[in-house]
Amino acid sequence: MEPPSETPTGASTGNRSDIRDFLISRRAKLAPERVGLPAGRRRRVPGLRREEVAALAGVSTEWYTRLEKGHIGGVSEEVLEAVARALLLDEDERTYLFELARAARPARRRSHRRKDVDIPASVQWMVDAMTMAPAFVRNGRLDIVASNALCRALYAPMFDSATTGDRGCANFPRYFFLDPGSADFFADWEEGARATVAVLRAEAGREPHDRALRELVGELSTLSPDFRTMWASHDVRIRHEGAKRLNHPEVGRVEMTFRSLDLPLPQRAVHDLIVYTAEPGTPSADRLRLLASWTAPQAPPARPTRPPR
Repeated sequence: MEPPSETPTGASTGNRSDIRDFLISRRAKLAPERVGLPAGRRRRVPGLRREEVAALAGVSTEWYTRLEKGHIGGVSEEVLEAVARALLLDEDERTYLFELARAARPARRRSHRRKDVDIPASVQWMVDAMTMAPAFVRNGRLDIVASNALCRALYAPMFDSATTGDRGCANFPRYFFLDPGSADFFADWEEGARATVAVLRAEAGREPHDRALRELVGELSTLSPDFRTMWASHDVRIRHEGAKRLNHPEVGRVEMTFRSLDLPLPQRAVHDLIVYTAEPGTPSADRLRLLASWTAPQAPPARPTRPPR
């Protein structure tokens, strides 16, 4: 097998470092026993050695070493699949590796997946119509770009946070890492923070040329040691759904599940529609219903009717 080019064309320094750090981090997390290798006593660092990954993928050690240095632009999908299998990557990690490879190719067209677009009025109407479920639309940088009244009531601490500033929209990463109150608001702060960083990391693989995304990561890396540490772990998550537990300042603990759905928009953009629900008959459902009653529009007074003649 031919090794990848020593000096690939089209791959930025940042892209090569992302590839290198991602592959090294996955190799370090993979215990030898998981792939049928003896642990041994002379391992100076955790995880597999480069030559072991190379053997599992069916390539030479020199070839894999160059790949791990970020020279990925000319690598075939078959070889990437072999490396993904050797490192036991999950589906999200595999997708991220392929996105990094596409970004490194000279002829790669810049993705139009998550560009800034105006949210159509019909999308806002749809979100507003969900009166009993908090719902919002977010972009790849995890800005909330559309929301219904119940979502704004549920996430009032984030919408009112100084991290929103003059931008006009709440941003999950800024609130998590730059507002001290987020640790009290999110009952599972660390789990949520790690998931937020992993979703942001996946977006960086899809959109390596997004200047606003790079600026957000730079801002958080400068201001938050927690973000710096989690970003350096290179964990990725694409499908973000599950459970959410919030300590709401007005109604108390609210436990919900949420689903994330792709929402195609004009100009080939795709944002995410997130919908929260609470299990019927639970205290959390009652608390959501209470919040919904506070946000319900006031009906106009009924017009008097004439008595029948």
